[in-house]
Amino acid sequence: MTREQRLTEVFVEVADSLIDDFDVIDFLQRLSERCVELLDVAAAGILLADQHDELQTIAASDEHTRLLELFALQHDQGPCVECYRTGSPRLNIDLTDPHITQEWPQFATRARQTGFVVTNAIPLRLRRRVIGTLGLFQTNPAPLGPADLTLAQALADIATIAIQQQRTLDNSEVERGQLQSALTSRIVLEQVKGILAERWQTTVDDAFTAFRAYARTHQHQLAQLAREIATGTFDTDLIPHPTSPTPQP
Repeated sequence: MTREQRLTEVFVEVADSLIDDFDVIDFLQRLSERCVELLDVAAAGILLADQHDELQTIAASDEHTRLLELFALQHDQGPCVECYRTGSPRLNIDLTDPHITQEWPQFATRARQTGFVVTNAIPLRLRRRVIGTLGLFQTNPAPLGPADLTLAQALADIATIAIQQQRTLDNSEVERGQLQSALTSRIVLEQVKGILAERWQTTVDDAFTAFRAYARTHQHQLAQLAREIATGTFDTDLIPHPTSPTPQP
């Protein structure tokens, strides 16, 4: 599939966000994966601010990236944290240059250990307010070109559009508290991913792929299905297990 065809799919998914049963968590998860397909990056993560103005990870293209974003938030370091605070993008940051990354020593070290050598952070802006960030991570040292950076900002704007669709009908503004529901649902989803990975003796990424495929096929929202699994009201044997499970280390 060409880049143009993939981009068309993204905009079709945005159109789907107008329907009543739109699943914002699934959409943002797919968008993080689309970033990897459309841009010259190895991974992507989307962070949103909660009602206390604190960033939380809402989506990531893979488990390693999610854990790296959590590490960054725990240590209050990294380009996404700074991007959210300043409202300005941080582009083509060389994680191997100590002069550039000395302000984030722990984050830079962990990112390099994960295999990333360049990172970018794009703000998610709603009018004049920054509500989150899009983090892009590269294993290739070549900086992103102007065309890729323009597309990255467009993808960040698409994420903002999707989040905006979660507003109440009588309120034209997205408030922090309205995002809290999605963030809380994501916490339950992460717990269920771990439960399924342990139950099936597979990786978290493979468990999530199987979980999400079942949810889409049977038209379940990810958050609702995760809550049912967490409370024991859904039989996980109904979900086809990953075909080639990889044991956890």
